[in-house]
Amino acid sequence: MIRPRLILEEIRPYYNSPEAIIITGMRRTGKTTLLNLIFSQIESANKIFLDLENPLNRKYFEDPNYEKIKSSLEILGLDFTGKAHIFLDEIQFVRSLPSVVKYLIDHCRTKFYLTGSASFYLKNLFTESLSGRKFIFELFPLTFREFLVFRDSTLRIPENPRDITRPIFESISLLYDEYLRFGGFPGVVSKTSIAEKQRALDDIFTSYFQWEILNLGDFRKNEMIRDLIILLAQRIGSKLDIQKISKELGVTRPTLYEYLSFLEGTFFIKLIRPYTKSKNSEIRKSPKVYLCDTGLANRLANLDEGRIFENSIFQNLRTKGEMAYYERKNGAEIDFLLDQAHAFEVKTTPQQRDVNQLKRVAGELGMKSVQVVSRNFTDLEGTLYGFMI
Repeated sequence: MIRPRLILEEIRPYYNSPEAIIITGMRRTGKTTLLNLIFSQIESANKIFLDLENPLNRKYFEDPNYEKIKSSLEILGLDFTGKAHIFLDEIQFVRSLPSVVKYLIDHCRTKFYLTGSASFYLKNLFTESLSGRKFIFELFPLTFREFLVFRDSTLRIPENPRDITRPIFESISLLYDEYLRFGGFPGVVSKTSIAEKQRALDDIFTSYFQWEILNLGDFRKNEMIRDLIILLAQRIGSKLDIQKISKELGVTRPTLYEYLSFLEGTFFIKLIRPYTKSKNSEIRKSPKVYLCDTGLANRLANLDEGRIFENSIFQNLRTKGEMAYYERKNGAEIDFLLDQAHAFEVKTTPQQRDVNQLKRVAGELGMKSVQVVSRNFTDLEGTLYGFMI
């Protein structure tokens, strides 16, 4: 059974628009499954689905004569006298594809639905060639609410923290513990044993390293990227000291920035920049690093519960908008600011002083809402639980 993702509701309004729909994200997040689901929802019979990981399917789009490409697609059953719907999976395998898509959109009113696993690669190719002709959607590992659906759970999370009694908290925590430990990749969630989940996570990392780093990255020292990934996993939630890391790895700072840009562009990490009204000040301050998934984080590093919990809150908040962190010279800080309007402070076991400080600092920044996010059960007012994000 194909289970819908929350992002589907964001994509659905664009089914009838002329622009191409591009779904990108890290490998194994469910892009192909989502594309198949959309394919099944398009009622028109004038549609085709091609997996470009298959070298034979790539040949249809490699001819320099775009009219010949059109003819090949007609042989496959498409009728360009009406609105044709073309679904292409793994588009990063065909370098000339953006110009082909542009041609068919402009000359044949073709609707494209595309997926690709490397944002770093896709954005470089598609930004200019498809300007004004595309909508890009980023698919991430499952949020906890999606995780419950994929686990066929009947649990319903109350909207108000006051409605969560200790027995309700304990019931939800049984599944939340699993989510924190093994993350939200659909292929991992579907496994039933710990050993199977661990093997699935190892396979996801191996696949990422093989396809994104070795095939797309074209770096001279791939082992340096590997060492950087492990080092970053150990620093989840911490500010990056670029000079220190460059010395530790034995690479120049420009090279390190190149590596970080690639890892972020291919969705493996996310760098959270500081919130400030001065762009120059923002450039001088160090970003914080988070991994795409707590399951991978646990496989790569021996992290304490607090860091894993914080990374999970990052995973669930990033689907809701733009993120930043805030820190003052006196040490007062806010873990996450969402869309420069909502403040979140993450605590394993919050205290009243944490609530008071967040309200004070966030209030001075003019935030619309403030929430201390707790991992453990608490009676404190002004808090919510991680599984509610």
